[in-house]
Order: sequence, then C-alpha cells, then structure tokens
Amino acid sequence: MKTIFKVLLTISFVLSVSFTQAQTRFGIKGGLNFSAITVSGEPGNGSYTSDSKTGFNLGVISEIPLATDFYLQPGLLFSTKGGKSASGSSKTNNLEIPINALYKLNAGSVKVLGFAGPYIGYALSGKSGSTNIKFSGDNKDMNAFDLGLNIGAGVEVSNFQITAQYGFGLTNLAANSGNLKSKNKVFGVSVAYLFGGK
Repeated sequence: MKTIFKVLLTISFVLSVSFTQAQTRFGIKGGLNFSAITVSGEPGNGSYTSDSKTGFNLGVISEIPLATDFYLQPGLLFSTKGGKSASGSSKTNNLEIPINALYKLNAGSVKVLGFAGPYIGYALSGKSGSTNIKFSGDNKDMNAFDLGLNIGAGVEVSNFQITAQYGFGLTNLAANSGNLKSKNKVFGVSVAYLFGGK
C-alpha cells in the first residue's frame, strides 16, 4: 500500500505541475517494447540475460518548457515487459511514470531530440508461462515496484515525435530469493502526437 501511495502521489505532483504551466503541451504516445530480464546470483547459472520479448507501451505525455530548447516531459504509460528463455516466457503489465529531461536541436523543419530521466513502474499483473505472478504476500513471486533510468533520441516533425529509447531497471524484482537479482531492460520505439504549439 505504501508503494501505491507513492505512485499516486507522484502522479498528482506531475499533473499539478503540468496544469500550472501556460505553455505546456499534452499528447498521446504509443509504440513497441523489446524487453528482456537480466538475472544474476542464480545458483549454477551465474549471470545471464533472457531472450527479448515483444510488447507495447501506450499512454499520455506532457511537455513543460523549462528554458530555451529544454523541457520536462513526464508521462503516464501502460507498458508490457518480460523475457523469454528455453523454459518459457514471462510478462508483466505495468503502470509507468517516466520523467525525462528533453533537449531539442533545431535543424530546419525537423528538430533533433535527446532525452534522459528516471522512471517509476508498478506491476499491475503478470504471468510466467500460464501461471499468474504473485506480487504481494509472504510467498510473492516478484516485487511489483520498479525504478530505473531511460535514455533516448529522436526527431520532431510538426506535432509528431518519433523516438527510440533504452531503459534499464535499478530495482531488484526478485522476491524472497536470497542472492538472486532480476532486473528489467527495455529497448523501445514510439510515436507521440502533441496537441498545440507550432
């Protein structure tokens, strides 16, 4: 419950800041995720990365001017992540809040974008093979809370932004597992449309 409260508090803060900025733009965003899971500390297996699993991201973003060519771009996304291995695949459905610092370089009719920032994620549900993943209780399978960093680049043409990004988790998702560590890593490509502005 404390984690859920923190997530909701962050959402409220981001939205309140967004609505107080006169030049803020809002938009919709969607794209593909190519995700994997890095694992270390597993007895007999050492460290390894799962095969990539294809998923998607979909949600809303805002763009808040900070200074000339610099912006804060928070969002609220539904994002699927997971990985595949010889023994099967896993998938989690996540509510995610990226908070990126964005720079725009004017190049004629196109703007080149560079961005980086943290994200906060919370797993709403998930499956390992055909079995539901437990995110709560003494016998939970995985921690629901995820914290990580995003870095990416792209272009802006008119009101469209086309971007590619790499995100890597900093939080251990493995629960009740001793020395075992499990973290998300995701390569994503997205298209966003922002209303208003030039």
